[in-house]
Amino acid sequence: MDAAVLARLAPALQARWPHLRLRQPPAEDALADLVGTVAGTLRAAVADHGAATLAVSGGRSPVALFEALRTQALPWAQLTVTLVDERWVADGHPDRNDRLVREHLLQGPAAAAQFVPLIAPGPLPTLAEAAAAAEARLAALPPADLVLLGMGADAHTASLFPGSPDLAAGLDPRQPARVLAMRLPDPAPQPAHPRLSWTLPQLLRARALMLPLQGADKLATLARVVADPARPASPAWPIAHLLQQTAVPFTLWLPH
Repeated sequence: MDAAVLARLAPALQARWPHLRLRQPPAEDALADLVGTVAGTLRAAVADHGAATLAVSGGRSPVALFEALRTQALPWAQLTVTLVDERWVADGHPDRNDRLVREHLLQGPAAAAQFVPLIAPGPLPTLAEAAAAAEARLAALPPADLVLLGMGADAHTASLFPGSPDLAAGLDPRQPARVLAMRLPDPAPQPAHPRLSWTLPQLLRARALMLPLQGADKLATLARVVADPARPASPAWPIAHLLQQTAVPFTLWLPH
């Protein structure tokens, strides 16, 4: 990351959203710091109420975290893992987020965790059927103890994409649905599959939110989000709707 940009960004973030929790470990310690923070949060949840639910994002960014987290001495049998978004493609397709979780996180001792995918294994249902089934599965789960978010260079999070015809519904604070089918904007992000995504109210049912952020393009996007004077947050920046809220503790993890 550009150290000069980060040096300006951190105080700007805290000036605009003073409730944010910023973690800025040295780059060489970044992964260990993140894994330790996630593992500690899950252990504390198990100690507090006997179980923990972790919701994760897909894409390639969390692979290193997943592979490091699975080596932790956690009470895996008391953990439930689920996803905040999924790509509507056939079971086993390389673009499926649940495949990523199974291959990179739920290995070794971590395989003892209960996994609740958004789309069940087997024949691919219609997008509407998949959304309805995911809604029922999420309704049966307790609030997530920790949601590990991602953010794209377009400021999307989960599969709440700027320009999607369904974005307003996904960001509506009165939205009763936990998960929605999301059509993609035009031009579509890659891979260009329709998605299932948690809604903003479902994300805000969590006990804690965390966004690990690395990469010059994402850092530049975050700087633009912070500089946008729109209050409340503009739909152009879906991530800002989570950054601005104060109901759920939000940790922004920015290694330097």
